Amino acid sequence: MTVGIAVIGAGLTGLTCANELAQSGYAPVVLDKGRGIGGRLATRRVGNGFQFDHGAQYLSAKSAEFAAFLEERTQNGALETWSGGSDKAHFVGVPAMRSLATSLVNGLEIRSAMEVSGIRINRNAVDVTVSGDLLSFDHVILTIPAPQVPPLIGTDHPLSKRVAGVAMTPNLTLMAGFAARDAGPFLTRRDPQADLAWIARDDSKPGRGDHACWVAQASLDWSIANLEGSKEDIAAKMLPLLCACIGREQEDVAYVAGHRWRYAQASNPLGAPCLTDETGRLHIGGDWCLGARAEHAWQSGRALAASLLARI
Repeated sequence: MTVGIAVIGAGLTGLTCANELAQSGYAPVVLDKGRGIGGRLATRRVGNGFQFDHGAQYLSAKSAEFAAFLEERTQNGALETWSGGSDKAHFVGVPAMRSLATSLVNGLEIRSAMEVSGIRINRNAVDVTVSGDLLSFDHVILTIPAPQVPPLIGTDHPLSKRVAGVAMTPNLTLMAGFAARDAGPFLTRRDPQADLAWIARDDSKPGRGDHACWVAQASLDWSIANLEGSKEDIAAKMLPLLCACIGREQEDVAYVAGHRWRYAQASNPLGAPCLTDETGRLHIGGDWCLGARAEHAWQSGRALAASLLARI
């Protein structure tokens, strides 16, 4: 008997879950509203040769299981180690952070630009409204930010009440490419008290090109204060801050763009790796279940797959 499974969200949680289900012999359909995959494993490529990892900057492991996963992906060429200017080895996607997401696809059916606007759980199926069409599945796995869950499943749904206490914080990001490449004063700088809490010379990562590419991520306070500005305004405010830190002139910039991550990290996680409703047909997860690390997203994805497989 064929089991219809939809995984909503093609970030690390969704792809990990779908990959595990596929390895168990199922054929999940992955739906994502974006044009590409990866979620915060994001890469911006620009026609004039610039490339920026404007989401997750690197990966590291706290658990033996995730360390083994990172080593496996290093062996298959999706990841390499990068010092980031410190004595600790970090893992980055090659040639881009999104490469890790790509390595998890393995023949999965991915449907991009699919806007999910509603989910209704019936006795024998879950109906999903997608870009104006109604699709039915036996199981639906939601891997979206916690604040986006209640509008889809209804604020009166018991799982909406479970996720109500999850708090997520924003992050504003700057991408800046310069006409001439130089070593810069550092590879990375982390200063949580500064307006730019993280700065990285992105082109120092392995497998990148020869262009001078910098990524800066604003502090929480700065991100909250400027959250509703346009992406152009965000870039205009962050660029002079970056130039002052790296000793470059604004006139030298060849490409600049801002990006808004409205739900970047969980400041108050759920405290469980995933949730399943009383019907056993709706499953919800994401990094916000456990914390703010990519490892938490991966752990939630595996937990979601295990939860569903136990019910099929």
